[in-house]
Order: sequence, then C-alpha cells, then structure tokens
Amino acid sequence: EKVKMTKTSSSSAIAPPRLISQTIGSTDSLEISVHSLPKPLIREFRHVFGDKYLTSVMNDDDDDEKNSNESLSMLQQKGSCELLAIPTNQHARHDLVAIGDEIEREKDRLLNVFLDFGQEFTSKLRAVGNWADFIDPCSGLPMLSLDCNKVYSEVDGMECLLNYKVHNAGFCKILTHPKWGSSVYPATIFCYAPPQVVNEILKDYPSVSYDTTKTKK
Repeated sequence: EKVKMTKTSSSSAIAPPRLISQTIGSTDSLEISVHSLPKPLIREFRHVFGDKYLTSVMNDDDDDEKNSNESLSMLQQKGSCELLAIPTNQHARHDLVAIGDEIEREKDRLLNVFLDFGQEFTSKLRAVGNWADFIDPCSGLPMLSLDCNKVYSEVDGMECLLNYKVHNAGFCKILTHPKWGSSVYPATIFCYAPPQVVNEILKDYPSVSYDTTKTKK
C-alpha cells in the first residue's frame, strides 16, 4: 500500500534551496537543497528502498582485504551518516501542465539535465563509500537499486520537504513552485552519508541567480 506523506515544517533543511549549474556558463540550472528525512518521508523511503542503504557500495569489489578495510571505515563513519533527501527542481520553459509535442520535448530536455546531474552527484558520493541513489522522474522508480519496484511520489516529496503548494487537477497532483508556478520539473536524490560530505560536494557547483541565467562569480 502506498505510504501517505503529510506536510511538515521546513526544519528538515540542512542546506536551503539554491540554484546551481553543473558547469560554469551552462544555461541548464537546478534548484537544490539538502534535508534530513522527516518521519513521513522516512516511511516513504523505507517503502521504496527498504534497507538498501545499509549495504556499503564498496561490497561489489572482489578484493576481500580492501572490502574489509573499507567496511571498517564505513562503520567508523556510521555515527555521522544520515539518511538525506536532496530535492531538485528545474524551471521549465513552458507550463508542464499543458500538452503537445513542444511540452514533451521540454520534459525530455529537463529529464536529461537531471539524469546527468544525478549520475554525476551520486557517483561522487558512492566513490567515497556512501550509499546514494536517485529517482527516475519518468517511472518514479530508483535508478540504481534495480530490484526495487515501489514508486516514489515527487510531488508529495516536494510538498513534505519544501512546503511547496500542490493542487489537484482531475486525477493528477500538480506541484506549484513559489517562483515558477507549474513550470517546474521535480526530481530527487537520496543518500546515506555525513551531511558535511554532501555539502562539500555541492559547494563545487557554481551558483546561479534566480533572476538571470548568469553564473555568479
């Protein structure tokens, strides 16, 4: 049965929303923030992922000694690791509630931007021994935990984490961004890592102004 998430305060935020780009000068930007998981989202996380995050990503290596050392390192870090949600939102060029070929092309563009960023960001976390995964916006399923078949609701997640407004349109829930309205494309990354490690990785991405697409110096 689908777990229902409820709205919470923004007190879960470890790093508030800011607009970034993957590279300096890029016109593709993502709003990103870092959150500890409030109780409703912990239930949803476990519904989708189970206990996959407790398995070190290093265990795929064939070198037993290396695995042993890295497992020890992970155990030493255990006290500082937290389950974190990293919601991203992109400003779409069109209202995504509309339909048509142009809208579908825009969704494809936004999907590719997120997939590129999600793959890069989770790879950086996994490279230092942390569990990380990201949600496929098309299916709602995890991209890396391939044996998981429970769907994550991006709209409910954004409402829970960011208090962004949601309204119903028939059988669909529509997310409304405070600056962009329904011209928004949500997608989420999850990880089990020390918050300071996540923030250090995010610092490497250049900030972008909400008012322009120019990268801040």
